[in-house]
Amino acid sequence: MKKSIIHATAGALAMLVVATFWTSTLVSELFMGQEAVKIVKHAIAYYGLIPLVVLMAGVGGSGFFLAKGRKGRIVEEKKKRMPKIGANGLLIMIPCALFLNSKAATGNFDAVFYAVQVIELVVGLLQLTLLGRSFRDGLKLAGRLPPSAAQS
Repeated sequence: MKKSIIHATAGALAMLVVATFWTSTLVSELFMGQEAVKIVKHAIAYYGLIPLVVLMAGVGGSGFFLAKGRKGRIVEEKKKRMPKIGANGLLIMIPCALFLNSKAATGNFDAVFYAVQVIELVVGLLQLTLLGRSFRDGLKLAGRLPPSAAQS
């Protein structure tokens, strides 16, 4: 399979997973009870994190391979963005997910839980923004955006 297909597929799936985590969290917190929050936190921690890490490793590895020998502003922006995405995931998102799952599992929905939840949601939006920009830039590099969209 071509590296560009792997890269695009892994990137799109990673964005979908992050968006699903974020939306599930928000919906369960705002419109459902604590049992639903507990289920969402458990599902993210036990079933979602490893596939997301594998997808992100696939995106990073294939992106590194695809960028080899390429130059230009868009390639450089993507190269600068990926460490931020990785650091946010490894240093903030994963610890938050594990912490929130442990608190939810014991029914400990205190102020600390909600403070960390807000951090997770804010950084999740940042992750989606960074992933979206990388996706857009990848489409530009592949020549898959119309000329007007590629110039914005």
